[in-house]
Amino acid sequence: MDQPTVVAVARVRHSPLEVLAIAFRMGCTSFGGPVAHLGYFREAFVVRRRWLDERAFADLVALCQFLPGPASSQVFFALGLMRAGYLGGLAAWVGFTLPSAIALVLFAYGASAMTGALGQGLLHGLQLVAVAVVAQAVLGMARSLCPDRARATIAAAALILMSVVSGSLSQVGAIVLGSIAGLVVCRTTADTAPEDGPSPVSHRMGIVFLVVFFVLLALSLAPVREGAGALAAAFYRSGALVFGGGHVVLPLLRDAVVAPGWVPDDAFIAGYGAAQAVPGPLFTFAAYLGAVADVAPGGVAGAALALVSIFVPGMLVLLGTLPFWHGLRAQPRARAAMAGVNAAVIGLLAAALYNPVWTSAVHGLPDFAAAAAGFVLLVAWRAPALLVVALLALAGLVVLPSVS
Repeated sequence: MDQPTVVAVARVRHSPLEVLAIAFRMGCTSFGGPVAHLGYFREAFVVRRRWLDERAFADLVALCQFLPGPASSQVFFALGLMRAGYLGGLAAWVGFTLPSAIALVLFAYGASAMTGALGQGLLHGLQLVAVAVVAQAVLGMARSLCPDRARATIAAAALILMSVVSGSLSQVGAIVLGSIAGLVVCRTTADTAPEDGPSPVSHRMGIVFLVVFFVLLALSLAPVREGAGALAAAFYRSGALVFGGGHVVLPLLRDAVVAPGWVPDDAFIAGYGAAQAVPGPLFTFAAYLGAVADVAPGGVAGAALALVSIFVPGMLVLLGTLPFWHGLRAQPRARAAMAGVNAAVIGLLAAALYNPVWTSAVHGLPDFAAAAAGFVLLVAWRAPALLVVALLALAGLVVLPSVS
């Protein structure tokens, strides 16, 4: 009876400071958006540090794709949680989020550095980094999660679906269809049960977190039009009602802050452009909006309130779901379904590799050559991701403007 407790304690014995240091480094270097972030996470925590295996990582990605909130930030939060408990999850969120949030608040106060030809060249180089990183992640995960015809076909079907019907609902639909296909064709090919040990969150606490999530959502829907309560409610709603995270949240944010007249439309667009130039999660765009919003408290306090409010719902629903997901994925039928889901996730990542990652970055042969060089450095030479970021940023800054 004592063995599960021993495993659980061992799991949370690592220092949250370890997680914070890694998260801060990732927050300073993870360019390219949510899909690229998953590539960085896989390289850092599956390949290099071996915090979890390929299948457990893919299962976690699939869960976060199902849930509302910023998927890549939820994945990182869960990694920190599993490594060092609740403080580890908090450390993962703080370290990954603060660099870009601080940069966007500085931008709100006029400290913009991404202007002119040099700034645009640097931004373009960072977009090429995302091409190399996502391509590496798709290749590596496909080798492990689509090793047979059935799962490769599920991945291809998900890719085709995403190419025909775009949007967050199609992502969820592809995952649901992947799970159904897995139940039919993956019963004999699904992997053995994972040896995970207990969930880092108890079932009782999971229920508490879900109740808090829904209570706060109900409060956020109340008609509050002024003050800090209105600001917090607007950003909580935006974080709670978006699936897939990333760019999908932009229409919700625009309705939340532009429609009531808190932020002018041109300021909203300028902040969105700045958010593309900083590393870390796009949800930190909320810090910029909170700083410039014409509603109390405004400034740094408004930025902090907006930032916390938009991330809290995604973390609450993740904490509430993890203990039930943790037990479910050990069941044979659930493993078959997850085999199909993981294959569908590969299709989703492959679709995202083309649009928006490839289409926004590769505009000619020099761009393709630079992205291919980064890919070779990552895959064949096992070069650190930070080195590839630096080299392709330099390519965008120096080489590419001269040939465009």
